[in-house]
Amino acid sequence: MTQNKQIMNSDEMDRAITRIAHEILEKNKGTHQMVLVGIHTGGAILAKQFQEKIKNIESREVPLGSLDITLYRDDLSEIGPQPNIGETEIEFDVSGKTIVLVDDVLFTGRTVRCALDALIDLGRPRTIQLAVLIDRGHRELPIKPDFVGKNIPTAKEEEVVVVFGENESSNCVLIQRKDV
Repeated sequence: MTQNKQIMNSDEMDRAITRIAHEILEKNKGTHQMVLVGIHTGGAILAKQFQEKIKNIESREVPLGSLDITLYRDDLSEIGPQPNIGETEIEFDVSGKTIVLVDDVLFTGRTVRCALDALIDLGRPRTIQLAVLIDRGHRELPIKPDFVGKNIPTAKEEEVVVVFGENESSNCVLIQRKDV
């Protein structure tokens, strides 16, 4: 049996996304040479929301890409003989750009490490910044986000699930705990 506890509702998520969008713009003094890259799948959805917020604030659309990191994973052999590989869609040169790498939940840091490797294979960015909606701790690698929606201490056996519903009013963040 699984127990769910809601830790962010749609309004709280929207406020966090708006705040992070403002923080990204403030740190980078606008959008010059900035691109957003979301990690499949939750990070890609979140990056699109950042893009929309930034466009509303700056009246300028920041280039958006999505990154599949499956082949960069260090546990690829554990996934199975036929891992589900998504498509990386980055239709711009990353060289010299400020990349804001976006993911929904930061946990051990291994996904972000894979994403960094994948981005470096595409070119030499000026800088890479990390934006996450939820930082749940338990890092295994020395990775720290530049922008965080909410820090949520969790137990290792819990799972943080970001739900992106069909409309933004059904978005939420849940902690799932499995009873053993």
